[in-house]
Amino acid sequence: MPDRGGGPTGPRIRVGRPSRRVRTLLMTLGVLAVLAMAFTMFAGFWTDWLWYRSVNYSSVFTTTLSTKIGLFFVFGLLMALAVGFNIWLAHRLRPPLSAMSMEQQSLDRYRMGIAPYKKWLLLGITALVGLIAGASASGQWRTWLMWINGVSFGQKDPQFHLDVSFYAFDLPWYRFLLGFGFAATILSLIAAALTHYLYGGLRVTSPGARATAAATGHLSVLLGIFVALKAVAYWLDRYGLAVKSSDFKATDNWTGLRYVDANAYLPAKTILFCIAVICALLFFATLWRRTWQLPVIGFGLMVLSAILIGGLYPAIVQKFQVQPNEQAKEAPYVEKNLKATREAYGIEGTQVTDYSGTSKTEDKTTLRDDVAGAASIRVLDPNIVSPTFQQLQQIRKYYAFPTNLDVDRYSVNGQDQDTVIGLRELNLAGVDKQNWINNHFRYTHGYGVVAAKGTTADADGRPAFTESNLPSEGVLGKYEQRIYYGEKTTTYSIVGGPQKEIDYSDDQGEKTTSYTGKSGVNLSSPVNRAAYAVAFGEPQILYSGAIGEGSRVLYNRTPKERVEAVAPWLTIDGDAYPAVVGDRVQWIVDAYTTTNGYPYASRTTLGDTTADSLTATNDNRAVVAQQNQVNYIRNSVKATVDAYTGEVKLYQWDTKDPVLKTWMKAFPGTVEKKSEISTALMAHLRYPQDLFKVQRELLTRYHVKDATTFLSGSEVWQVPNDPTNQSNDAVPPYYLSMKMPDQKAQAFSLTTTFTPNGRDNLSAFMAVDSEAGTSGYGKIRVLKLPTSTTVDGPKQVQSQFNSEQDIAESIRLLKGGDSEVEYGNLLTVPLDGGLLYVEPVYVRGGGLKYPLLRKVLVSYGGVTAFEDSLDEALNKVFGTEGATPKPPADDGDTTTPPPATGNTTVQEALQDAQEAFTAGQEALKKPDWEAYAKAQADLEAALKRAEDAQAAADKSGGTPSPSSSPSASAKPGTSASPTPSPSGSPSG
Repeated sequence: MPDRGGGPTGPRIRVGRPSRRVRTLLMTLGVLAVLAMAFTMFAGFWTDWLWYRSVNYSSVFTTTLSTKIGLFFVFGLLMALAVGFNIWLAHRLRPPLSAMSMEQQSLDRYRMGIAPYKKWLLLGITALVGLIAGASASGQWRTWLMWINGVSFGQKDPQFHLDVSFYAFDLPWYRFLLGFGFAATILSLIAAALTHYLYGGLRVTSPGARATAAATGHLSVLLGIFVALKAVAYWLDRYGLAVKSSDFKATDNWTGLRYVDANAYLPAKTILFCIAVICALLFFATLWRRTWQLPVIGFGLMVLSAILIGGLYPAIVQKFQVQPNEQAKEAPYVEKNLKATREAYGIEGTQVTDYSGTSKTEDKTTLRDDVAGAASIRVLDPNIVSPTFQQLQQIRKYYAFPTNLDVDRYSVNGQDQDTVIGLRELNLAGVDKQNWINNHFRYTHGYGVVAAKGTTADADGRPAFTESNLPSEGVLGKYEQRIYYGEKTTTYSIVGGPQKEIDYSDDQGEKTTSYTGKSGVNLSSPVNRAAYAVAFGEPQILYSGAIGEGSRVLYNRTPKERVEAVAPWLTIDGDAYPAVVGDRVQWIVDAYTTTNGYPYASRTTLGDTTADSLTATNDNRAVVAQQNQVNYIRNSVKATVDAYTGEVKLYQWDTKDPVLKTWMKAFPGTVEKKSEISTALMAHLRYPQDLFKVQRELLTRYHVKDATTFLSGSEVWQVPNDPTNQSNDAVPPYYLSMKMPDQKAQAFSLTTTFTPNGRDNLSAFMAVDSEAGTSGYGKIRVLKLPTSTTVDGPKQVQSQFNSEQDIAESIRLLKGGDSEVEYGNLLTVPLDGGLLYVEPVYVRGGGLKYPLLRKVLVSYGGVTAFEDSLDEALNKVFGTEGATPKPPADDGDTTTPPPATGNTTVQEALQDAQEAFTAGQEALKKPDWEAYAKAQADLEAALKRAEDAQAAADKSGGTPSPSSSPSASAKPGTSASPTPSPSGSPSG
């Protein structure tokens, strides 16, 4: 036995509560942790509010936030109440404790364990399901705003004769409500059943009745609600058939009713609706009958009906009625789909014209004079020459141009001229000393526009710059050249404070500046600085001496992300482009309104249809809305972002679009009227590429208007792969000033080609008038080639080019040493019933790191030429070597005067003389006597060249081409641009 005496027992260890000091420390740390988490959440909210206020779109922030909060609390509370009420009711209806079975003895332990915490457990469960439901509902803010603000389309679907707005705005919201009802009912049913089981209302192994009368009535009502919701679902499914997608005749995402839908599924859904209503009433009747017999029979009948009526019967109709005579049965429904799809994608007005594909003129020499009038053939490929711009015009390593330059048009000497343009944007990777001050305070912006003629190059194959140097100078006049917002500007900058910024560098050294715009968020407030220190994860913002009075932080600086932020309801085009508008550089961003609920219109995945060889290989040309499926799209908004101030403006472009009108009701005051677009801005608006790519993809099948041809599949086209590279991606569309056969003059257009499905010969040529502000804007023209004759497509032309022995030998010589050959855009131009192909060829190498235009490929009517210049290649193809092509006749239509493509040396010299004279007049205004003297020298040299070239032409009876004329390659003191451009690699 152990000793129980009172001897010494050794030291006693006392285990008690921590000391007051420890408790205080722990409590302080806990409070600080909570405050830190709260401030982190506050910082995100506060910086968002400050940003929206800085761009004058605070209403977008408040409307979006209030809608999300409202939906969160309403639906979170409804879900919490539904689940909590049913748990409480199940507990309230628990039976009195009776003789304990083994099952109840096991459950009693759990009942006793949770007894002290019942209220807290109930609150915890309801709070959890409420939070989840509220968070899910807040994501439906777009659906709610479209439903509550929806306007009529003014068009009815052909099956139910309801306005399209019902499918676009109402049906998505009803489906959300239905889904929420199902979720609330199922969660309530599970929670009630578990509570009944826990407290003995339901018994699994105990002897006697399996459920008490109270539990039976409670669960029957919940099951009745579930079946009633299923009845509503069957009724909505009837309308859902009009927007249901399916695969049909090799067409992905076919949308709308077919024969089997209208004659089998539609009546089946109506019958199932009636059966579900009866079944729900039987479940409700258990409140009085207290038996599951009839409800179970009714539910079994509903399930059996769903299998037989909803599944087996439509399959029988499809097998024995549709398949034996499919074309006759499906034709009426195909016609509805054709009409709706063409309307939904804006291609209903497409003009499809038969085109022979072969020239009508036997003497091809007479066509040489018509080329200049047919198109301003662009030999400067904006997707190739970015490295050339970089090498010749980067000037400093901390500047860069985008991988893909843009094509625009500018008026030069009264004529519209296709122009390749790019901005000299900030490139922090080129900063020699990387640190926080340099990256965010000193190097803050790019500088200047660089532009070149699209239709010519200088004698060395370089771009003929019309705007160049640093600061930029040329034909674009005076404008704010600092680029604080651009496609490559992805980091934040802090400007306007005590720290000076590097503006640009010249021969006298670095120039500094301080931002004077009102953009960005003021950091004078300690709260703002602390919020941004947390938001950016940069504590130096809180205490750095480089931040002071007037400091402002600029962020969200790419044009696309700024427009997306102020208009989250828009889908943004993948390519923003810059333009000099008045005295500002403006980024122009095309934006779309879309919906997935246009009845009978087939769907398309935007990420697939807008992908091409450029989006696959270049970082600044992105696809739009990668996984977004739509069946209605409109280019309803044109947006601008000021490159200096970052100011965002949204302009209503499509004044009839009901989706835009709906969003304008939801966000009043955010979109300006179309009439507010200035004339200067209108001159640079164009038809957007991504919309064009979506439309061309649809037109591969929907260019036909009759159901029989559509069903046969004999007229299916495809967008060919880009023949100039090995990516196997679709050829991108090209901007080009050209004239279609029914047009009187050239128009700035967006063009593409089609080939038959699975073949490489040409089947059609498509162009859309892209000249904004004109009556023809947006008109789609398709030249359809006959199927009985074979006309070479882009791939075949490229293959012919590569396989000709003389050309192959020339290419081999061009590739000598370490040189690389790069093929530019293969342009297609309709001409006299045939198709003229033109492709510039660039060579990179021989010590140069940038491509130069060395050759031009021209193909027409099976004849191919590969010469040093466009003029020489055209002359060879048309058999007019040494002849002088006549300029296009003036027909009085001044919509888009054709630029001087293919001009002789005389014409080039006279144009240079005019530019030199204009430069002299500008120099006199400043006055800049050094520039004036240079302009006078250029003028004299140009006139001398014109005189010599004209004398040579008169003597030989023809006009020498620029490449063969001695004076063409030796232009004293000037180049093809009105301002001198670097002749070699610039320093720095």
